[in-house]
Amino acid sequence: MRDHGRPGAVSLDGSVVEVRMSGAEGGRPWRRWVPPLVVLLLWGTARVGKGAASRIPAGRGVRYDPARYAAQVREHAKQAGINPQLLMAILCNEAYKPHGPALERCWQRLKPGSSFGIANMHRAAFDATKRGRDFASRRWEELPDDRDLALRAAAWHLHDLAARLGTGGGAGSGLSRDELLALGYNAGAGNMLAFARGVRPGRTARSYLRRLRANWGRAQEAVRS
Repeated sequence: MRDHGRPGAVSLDGSVVEVRMSGAEGGRPWRRWVPPLVVLLLWGTARVGKGAASRIPAGRGVRYDPARYAAQVREHAKQAGINPQLLMAILCNEAYKPHGPALERCWQRLKPGSSFGIANMHRAAFDATKRGRDFASRRWEELPDDRDLALRAAAWHLHDLAARLGTGGGAGSGLSRDELLALGYNAGAGNMLAFARGVRPGRTARSYLRRLRANWGRAQEAVRS
């Protein structure tokens, strides 16, 4: 490799490759991609197999079993008046994402509008849910570090969705009440009410519903144990 005397220009086997730089130190734009790449690498490691990622202490790493939170799910679901199996099934649906606090924050740098916590709540949903409740002083940014708070907020969010849906909502939709609430959790209250009126869910909502149904038995077993 030979230096041709121009900033950022080197020779590789006789050919010149120019590296464009900006700022006092070249700006190093590649640095902004390091956190997302780390997230994807660790996430991929967790999905491939048990390996080293599975040895990270429970509650801290990229892999976790939602069933380990069954006691908290039952407690918060009871307080919020919602089906604990529904809350557990939603946790299973949302377990696709890496949930280590540092990884979640790296992911949020890549996607600023992304959700936080093991229940994958967006800021607006959390801020609306906490009003008038005993966790009103808590912040959305705390969700990655406090899984009990994430579960409590998710339970009360489902409670609020149930209040919007009403007791007889969705009778003619072909969907169960819990399925509608799960779709509301995923797609928002407005879409949930539209689905309850008989509007056919879109592709993303149908995919979420399929995964919910696939996780339903697993969730039932978890909350009964």
